[in-house]
Order: sequence, then C-alpha cells, then structure tokens
Amino acid sequence: MSVKPYLYFTSCVLIFIVLGLIHVSQGQASSGFFSFWREVWHDDQQMNFLLYSRMPRFVIGCLAGAALAVAGMLLQTMTKNPLASASTLGIHAGAYFFVVAATIFFPALKGAYPIFITMTGGIIAALIVTFLVGKSFDPVRIALTGLIVTMLFSSFTSALQLLFENEVSGLFLWGSGTLLQLDWGGTQFAAPWILLTLLAAFLLAKRFDVLLLGEEVAIGLGQNVTVSKILGWLLAILLASVTVTVVGPIGFVGIIAPHIVRLMGFRMHRTMIIANIIVGAGLLVGADILVRIISTSSELPVGAMTAIIGAPWLVYLALKMSKNTQTKGGVLEGKVRIHKRKRFYRIATLVVLVLVVVSLSFGGTTFTALRDLPQELMYNTYVWDFRVPRVVVSFGIGMMMAASGLLLQTVLRNPLADASVLGVTSGASVMAMLFLLVFQSASAIFVPLGALLGALLTMALVLFISARSGFQPMILLLMGVAISAVGAAIIQILLVRFNVHASQALTWLSGSTYGISWHHLLIVVFTLVIVVPFIIYFATTFDVLSFGDELSIGLGVNAAKMRLFMIVLGVILSAISVSVVGAISFIGLLAPHIARQLIGPKMLRLLPLTLLTGGVLLLVADFVGRFALAPKELPAGIIVSLIGAPYLLYLLKKTNEVTTR
Repeated sequence: MSVKPYLYFTSCVLIFIVLGLIHVSQGQASSGFFSFWREVWHDDQQMNFLLYSRMPRFVIGCLAGAALAVAGMLLQTMTKNPLASASTLGIHAGAYFFVVAATIFFPALKGAYPIFITMTGGIIAALIVTFLVGKSFDPVRIALTGLIVTMLFSSFTSALQLLFENEVSGLFLWGSGTLLQLDWGGTQFAAPWILLTLLAAFLLAKRFDVLLLGEEVAIGLGQNVTVSKILGWLLAILLASVTVTVVGPIGFVGIIAPHIVRLMGFRMHRTMIIANIIVGAGLLVGADILVRIISTSSELPVGAMTAIIGAPWLVYLALKMSKNTQTKGGVLEGKVRIHKRKRFYRIATLVVLVLVVVSLSFGGTTFTALRDLPQELMYNTYVWDFRVPRVVVSFGIGMMMAASGLLLQTVLRNPLADASVLGVTSGASVMAMLFLLVFQSASAIFVPLGALLGALLTMALVLFISARSGFQPMILLLMGVAISAVGAAIIQILLVRFNVHASQALTWLSGSTYGISWHHLLIVVFTLVIVVPFIIYFATTFDVLSFGDELSIGLGVNAAKMRLFMIVLGVILSAISVSVVGAISFIGLLAPHIARQLIGPKMLRLLPLTLLTGGVLLLVADFVGRFALAPKELPAGIIVSLIGAPYLLYLLKKTNEVTTR
C-alpha cells in the first residue's frame, strides 16, 4: 500500500482531535472555545461541566459514529452495495418501531432487555429486505427496497406515536437522533457492546476480505460464505441496534464514512475498520457541533444534520452506479378493455356514492341511520359545517393527487413517478411549514404559495440532477428519497426550534383531513376547474409525448415546452394538495396504475377513471382513519402509506424484471 492512505488517515486523526476540542467546549454555559480551555483548569464549575455533561456527550458521539460507520462498511461488503447502511436497509426503522412498540405495550421488557428489542426489530427489517430482493445483486435495487421498507416501518411508528402520545412523549427528540446525555449511564451501557463488537469485527476481518474476491473464489479458498455473511450481518445489526438504543436512529453516517475511507485508499477490512472508527466518530461529532452552532438555546436532533450532509452523497453514489445501466424509460402500458369501459365507470361511480353516504353517516363513534341522514344534513350544523366539507374535500384532494401522478408518470415515461416519491411533497411541506412558523402573522394565502414554491424548486432540482442518468426510475426514486430525507431533517429542526407540539406536527406531516372547512373546498374546486380542462385539451398531445421526444418532434409537438407545461401542472396540483391536507403520499402513484391496468393508457379514457380512483382512495383512507380506532383518529396519510409502500415494492420488483430482460 502506498504512503498516501496513511497520510490521509493522519489528517483525519488531527481533524478529529480538533473537532473533539471544539465539541467539549460547546454548551449553553460556555464562554467560548479559548475562554473555556483557559478557565476549565481553574474553575470547578467548568470542570464539572466538562466531566459530567460534555464528555459523556462527546464519548457517546464517538462510539455511535464508529459503530454506524463500521456497520455500514460491513453491510456494504455483505451486499456488495456502496449504498448499503443501517438506515438505507431499513434496520434503523425496524429497530425504532420495535422500541416504540415495546415502550407502549411491553415497557418492563424494554427496560430490562433494550438490546433484545432493537436487535429483533433490526433483524426482522433485514430479513424482509433480503426476502424481497431475492438473489438480485443490483445495488440500487437493494438500497431502494431497504428505503421503501423504511417508509413502511415509519408509517407504523407514526401511527403508534399518534395513538399513544403520552406513552411515547419522551421519544420525539430521541427518535430523530440526539447525542444528549445527562450522565455517564448511556456511555457505560453502550461502550462494552460497541467495543466488543468492533473487536469481533476486527478479528473476523480476513473472512470479510475473502468475500471481496467473490463468492466462487471464497468457496474455492475453503471459506463457508454463508457463515461469513451471517456473521457480518449480525455484527452490523448489533452495532446499529446498540446505537439506536442509546442515541436513536441516526442515518447516513454509515454511507459517508466507508466511502471516505475507500477514497483514502484503504481496501482491507482491518485497516478499514480502524479508519472508519475515526472517520465515523469525526463525522458524528462534527454534525453535533453544527447543530449546536445553529441553535444554542434548544436541543436539535443531530440525525437531522447527518441527513442534510449525507443526502447529497446518496445521490452522488446513485448517479455513479447508474453510468453502465442507463435507460430512457418506456411507454406506459395498460390493459385496453374497451368493451368494459362503461362498466368500470359505473362501478367507480357507485363506489363513490356508497363511500360518500357511509362517510357522511359516521359521526366518530356511531352511524346515522340512512333514513335519518337527510334530516341530519338539513338541521345538524355540526354535520354540515364539519363532516360534509371533510368528505367532499377529501374526494377532491384525492382527484388532484391522482391527476398530478398521472401527468408526472406520462411526461417522465416512468411508472414510479409521483410527487411524493420524487420528493416534491417533502419540498412543498418544508416551504409551507416555513411560512407557517417564520411568518406567523402573514395571511393564510401564503401557505399554499409557499407550498407551490417549494414544490417547483424541488422538482427543478430533481430533474436537473437526474437528467444525466436519462431519468432512470431507480435514480429518480433515490433522488426523491434523498430530498425527502433533507426535507424531513429541515422540518425536524423547525419543529424543535419553534417548539411545535409533537402530536400536532406528526398529524400534519402524516397528512390529515381533520379540520377541513368550506373555504378549502373553494380552493380545490377552483384548482380542478382550471387544471382539468387543460389536461383534457392537450390529452392527445400528452399521448404523443409519452412515446418519446423524437416521435413527438416528428409529429410537430414541441416536446420541451409540453414537458415543462405538464410538470408545472402536476407540481401545482401536488403543492396545493399539500397546503390543504399536509403530506399525503402514494395516491398519485397508486391511482394512475390502477386505472391504467383497467382501461389502458390513452389519456382521455384514463383521466376520468384516474380521478375517480384517486378520490376513492383518499375517501377510503379518511374513513378508515376515523372508523378503525374510533373515537381516536389515524391521519389519512398513514393509512395510504400502509397501502402504498407494499405496492411500491411490487412496482419496483416489476420494473426491475422488465429492465433486466
């Protein structure tokens, strides 16, 4: 090995020492870096701060950063995937869900066996990812499967947090990842587990080196590949689980650190483990320094900062791996059943009518008899002022989301395109919440305008970066996940910074139809009346555009302008939806697919059924959220996510099968 890797490593050690000195000098009672280090040797109070407040935080940051980095390195070796880490493979989300569930249902078990709880969640998440991926070694597919499993577990976790707010009230900051330590208890618990696991990884390093040569070579050298992989997975999951137990789920360190170590020139696992310990610890400590610089008066989640730093790395790695597998998309297909078209419309219309009647009849605890419903609507002001607008607006918002997904899927020729999947919903949510919190005295009209601005900026960023890969479905998905992670991180910072109540924030961010009034209906109707005629008028042009630029230009269509027009329409629909009901995902993905499979891809035939399907999906989600655990409510966004995440996994598998033929 050349001298350069060790020079880089020495530089990392020096940077880590500097970061450590800065980190322990920070605090609400600190007078500054130089003043602190002058006073600490003469002031007992400063020394107590150092020994019992700042040092525990620094040490746990070093241990957690090292554990996450080495876990990421091991997972990347086991999966042959530079995008793998505990966060991208769903291990963090699974562990976090089990912690929340155990806190609610088995508090004694959580207190007695915390590692058992987090390990179980991490292992189950890893097994789900492994089962769904099968024998595929495609790195992007493995990462995407893990990320979607993360979304699924996150939906379950959000539901529990909303239903059992009091039981999990202390987990909000921890659930975003924080190094806050009140004493040495967390460090004393985590240190033996992490240090012994790192030692075991170091001793087994040669086994993992052989895996880098390929399975056939490893078997030829007499190694049991299955045992080596099981050991690697268990060590990685244990490191991630201990970290989640003490500081919560902190993402992206496991992606960034191993990549930096490989760029430094280290290739063997023993040297990589040592280098990852330093780099991982330095990254997490550095991120914690940044969050405390941003807010000196309140505790911000360090997990938010690692997401902001790490998301660009995820995009970079995804683009790097896509160079040899570029695809240009294809025509979106469906089953054309012309003779059954009228039947589908009749069935959809009947379903809508039944759902509307059932939704209007349910008052939160009991149903109103059908014969009494007209009287309720006429004389019960509660029903007319709250229940009716909620039902009607839910259906209208579902239509808007479905239309948005249809436009984006058509223009990008991508079956996985949707405002929520592409990160547009997250961008709109960030800007809408920013307007709500920063400009509290401003008119309410600025909230939808802020959502629209955030959505447009996000979509422009996604298209600009993913254009190099030919708008591959996988790259667009990873782009969306990365942007969503940054958006979620910014929202977490805003929530903590402005002291927003956790349950209120979770309800809005999960997407809720609660509190909808008649003025929201005016917004929905106004939007649909303006946008839908445009879609109908240009339907034939949109059909031509879905076949590609060359054919479109040959038929006299200005492909670039029409594509931009469609994207703007789709983003406007999504942004206004977010401003009314919050971040509801997947409807724009599900509705066009369901309709396309029933009636075919032609826009004029597809649009009405897509709109009806979208309205039905959100209306069903709203009713199930109100009915399932009445009188408590689950946000409609969580219900939709529980349906949409498995469906997205199915689409991902189907898309991969098509592209590998």
